[in-house]
Amino acid sequence: MNKLSVTSRILVAFASGALISVFFLPAWRIDLFAPQYPEGLVMKIWINDIKGDVEVINGLNHYIGMKHITVDMFPEFKFLPFVVAFFMALGMAVAITGNRKFLFAYIVLTVIGGALAMYDFYRWAYDYGHNLDPKAPIQVPGLSYQPPLIGHKRLLNFDAYSFPDVAGYIVIGAGALAFGVWFFEWYKSRKGRKLNAVPVLLPLLVLVSCNPKPEPIVIGKDMCHFCKMNIADPKFGGEIVTTKTKVFKFDDLHCMATFIKSGEVNEDDMAIKLVCDYEAPNELVEIEKAHLVKGEEIRSPMNGKVAGFGSKAKAASFAAEKSARLISWQELLKPADQ
Repeated sequence: MNKLSVTSRILVAFASGALISVFFLPAWRIDLFAPQYPEGLVMKIWINDIKGDVEVINGLNHYIGMKHITVDMFPEFKFLPFVVAFFMALGMAVAITGNRKFLFAYIVLTVIGGALAMYDFYRWAYDYGHNLDPKAPIQVPGLSYQPPLIGHKRLLNFDAYSFPDVAGYIVIGAGALAFGVWFFEWYKSRKGRKLNAVPVLLPLLVLVSCNPKPEPIVIGKDMCHFCKMNIADPKFGGEIVTTKTKVFKFDDLHCMATFIKSGEVNEDDMAIKLVCDYEAPNELVEIEKAHLVKGEEIRSPMNGKVAGFGSKAKAASFAAEKSARLISWQELLKPADQ
């Protein structure tokens, strides 16, 4: 059999049609947090535009000699809409013809296109962070300001986060769905079995749409789920992400621990537990890998008197400075009378 099943064609058509989201939603975002901007600055990258706090970011970057960010500096914006339209048309051609070779070509071109897009983004970020104005008011010899390709990076007193935005995740999900269809059809043809694509591909769809991931804590805007206070200090917070991708944010590890002990959410349903790094505000560390310090001199928002660190050495140094002690996460979860 050389043709895709009807169900596979429908799924490919759905994946291709989903790409229209990039014309209406942002594909990527870069968030910046600093003590003077606790609420954060955001730059959202669309298929042919850049929005958000761009002018504020440009004003700050001027002092360290970085280029002024404008739409005109991205020639890719002129042809990217046509690239997306091509992939949508190719996907629909696969769905209409049911040709497996077309589907394989679609997947290969998707992988190549994604790799080229990430390389192009890296190339721009490298030039943007290294090619600085030699007459800039602030100059630090040997220091560059290349933003992260994906993930987190510390740039002077700013924490920079780079991740896909809504349309970006949709594109990733569409590519994963197309690959899942191809794999299903390939497996079915090799085994000579009559399989239903829906139960085989449904877990893939669930995995793509329900992948637990943390969110940056927006100081002054986000609210602690437990005490209902606005999160005002980035040094003491925590975060829990459930297996169903629901995010709970806290202003104090005392609130986070009390929330867990309350049983409002089954701990088995908590996919990720994180603590803010005291030394690098807005950087989240997995609680199992964090080093916690508790002491009377530690002034946390809800008087939990606990700070978290990603580095054991920094935690030990802070503990000595504050006449405090290192504790484990499990110790923090114990009832107060133990």
